[in-house]
Amino acid sequence: TEELRMIGVADAQRDLNGYVYGHIPATPGFENEPVIGLIAHMDTSPDAPGKNVNPKIVKYDGKNLPMIDDRYIGEEMIVSDGTTLLGADDKAGVAEIVSACERLINGEVNHGAVSICFTPDEEIGSGADRFDYELFAADFAYTVDGGELGGIEYENFNAASARFEVQGKNIHPGSAKDKMLNALQVVCEINAMLPPVQRPEHTEGYEGFYH
Repeated sequence: TEELRMIGVADAQRDLNGYVYGHIPATPGFENEPVIGLIAHMDTSPDAPGKNVNPKIVKYDGKNLPMIDDRYIGEEMIVSDGTTLLGADDKAGVAEIVSACERLINGEVNHGAVSICFTPDEEIGSGADRFDYELFAADFAYTVDGGELGGIEYENFNAASARFEVQGKNIHPGSAKDKMLNALQVVCEINAMLPPVQRPEHTEGYEGFYH
C-alpha cells in the first residue's frame, strides 16, 4: 500500500482481509475506454524462509542456472542466492504491476482507467470469496502470474473440495473381530473408490481429475 502511494496511487488502501486496492484515473480524453484491472497474489510457500531474501541478477549462459530453459540464454535472470525462497510466485507479479503503474502515472502512454488489486491468497479457494468487486470496479482484468514469457491465458479452471471425517471404533486387536473399525482403513477404501484413470498423472488438457 505504501509503495503504491509513493508512486502516485492516491487512493491505495488495504482492507481488513489483507487485500490491497488502488486506482489510476484515465488519461484526459480516454475516460470512456474500458477499465482494465491488474491483479497479483501475495503469498509464498511456507517450506522455506521468507525473511532476509537476498536476490541477485545473473546473466544466464546456459549452464550457470539449473532448471532454466535454453531459450533464455543471454538473458538477465533474477534469482535467489540459494539460501532462501525468492518468492517470485507471485512477488514477481506484484513488482511487475507496480512498475507498470509507475510508467502509466509518469505519462509514458495514454490509457483508460486502471484498477489494481493485490490479494493475500491464490485466485482459487475461499480467499477469493472476499474479493471486493465493487471497490475494484474493472470491466476486464488480467492476473499477472507465473507462466511462459509473453503468454496470455484466457481461461481458468474451477474446482471443489470435499472433507471427510471418519469416526472409527477402537477395539483391542486381540478381540477385534466384527467390532474394530480402523478409520485410516476406511479413508483408504474411500480413496480407492475414485477412478484411477482420473488422477492428475493420467489426465491432460480438459480432462477432469481427482487430486
